Amino acid sequence: MALYDEALDRLDQLGVLYPCFCTRRRIRAEIAHAGQAPHGPAGEALYPGICRSLSAAERRRRVAAGEPFALRLDVERALALTGPLSWHDLRAGPVEATPESLGDVVLARKDVPSSYHLAVTVDDAEQGVTLVTRGEDLFHATHVHRLLQALLELPEPRYYHHNLIADSTGLRLAKRNRAVTLRTLRQSGRRPDELWSLLGLPEPAPAAPVG
Repeated sequence: MALYDEALDRLDQLGVLYPCFCTRRRIRAEIAHAGQAPHGPAGEALYPGICRSLSAAERRRRVAAGEPFALRLDVERALALTGPLSWHDLRAGPVEATPESLGDVVLARKDVPSSYHLAVTVDDAEQGVTLVTRGEDLFHATHVHRLLQALLELPEPRYYHHNLIADSTGLRLAKRNRAVTLRTLRQSGRRPDELWSLLGLPEPAPAAPVG
C-alpha cells in the first residue's frame, strides 16, 4: 500500500489527478442527458468529466467536508506531459497507446486505496516483470498502464494478450456467465484427450520425466 501511496503522490505532484465526487447514479444521469456520450472499446459509456473542471478551492472544500470521492486520472493532461506512447504485444506487434479511449479512469477510492490499473502497473515494476501475459479481454487496459508507466518513469514490459476459450456462440467461458468448468467436465467423465479435441487442438505430448 505504501508503494501505491507513493505513486498517487507522484501523480498528484504532476497535476494529473483530480477528486471525483460523482455517484454512479449521477454519472448515469449525466450520460443519459448528454445523449451521444463517447463510448469505450467495450461499448461502455465513458465518464463524462463532470468533476474535472472543479476549481482547486471547490475540491478542497468538498474533501474537507468529508464528501466521499474517487481519484481519477486526467488523461488529456497526462498525455500532454508524456507525448505519444506505444507498447509491444507479441501477438499484435507495435501498438499505439490510446488511453483516452477509456476516459479518465479511477485510480483509487477512499475505501480502496488502489484500482486494478494502478496496482498492476506498480506491482509489475516492483517485481521486475518483463513479460505480462494475460487474456485479450484486458488488451485495452494496457493503454492506460503504458501511460502510467511513462508518468511514473517505470520500465516498460512486453505483453502477450492470449485469446480466450469461448463457447459455440462466441461468449467467453467465465464464472460470471456460469460457464462449464473443468471440474464439472472431469466429474462427468470427460477425458483430457476429449477436451483437447473439443478445443480443436492436438493433445500435448507427456512431459519428460525429471532426473
